Amino acid sequence: MEIIEWIKKPWPWYVAGPLIGLTVPTLLLLGNKSFGISSALRHICAAVIPANISFFRYDWKKGAWNLFFVAGITLGGFVAAYWLANPGQIVVAASTRHDLALLGITDFGGLMPSDLFSTEQIFSLKGLIFLVFGGFLVGFGTRYAGGCTSGHAIMGLSNLQWPSLVATISFMIGGFACTHLLLPLLLHAVK
Repeated sequence: MEIIEWIKKPWPWYVAGPLIGLTVPTLLLLGNKSFGISSALRHICAAVIPANISFFRYDWKKGAWNLFFVAGITLGGFVAAYWLANPGQIVVAASTRHDLALLGITDFGGLMPSDLFSTEQIFSLKGLIFLVFGGFLVGFGTRYAGGCTSGHAIMGLSNLQWPSLVATISFMIGGFACTHLLLPLLLHAVK
């Protein structure tokens, strides 16, 4: 029973980081596979969309292993959320709470603030803008960069790929810009 309690607690970065990093050599050694999540979405679209779009015309079955990998991530997230959830209160730094309170985000009861992610918020104008506009930016950025953050930051950097370094730096700059410039504008503009 003690191991379950250990699994439920947040792991320090020096444990979780290397474990995530070890997926790279494991995938390379087991079958010369590259880690990344965005390619799974492409495989799903190629499998189920009968459109005659050149981007989706390829043998997606060669990448089917990636679909199992993503299914495992989904299943693992479900198990972790429902059976291995951390019983403790999620700790948010006081300075972060203060900054978010200035933007009208005050409820920190769960993993995501309900001021942004409750059912009523998701189906509001604000939620529509966040989901559609945010989803477009993520999708466009992933396609434009030739991969997602996990593919570039974990797989590409570990292989010392210059484009992955540029993409990762760009992801970070974009994240900071959205957090400090775009998010306050959107939260104040759409109440």
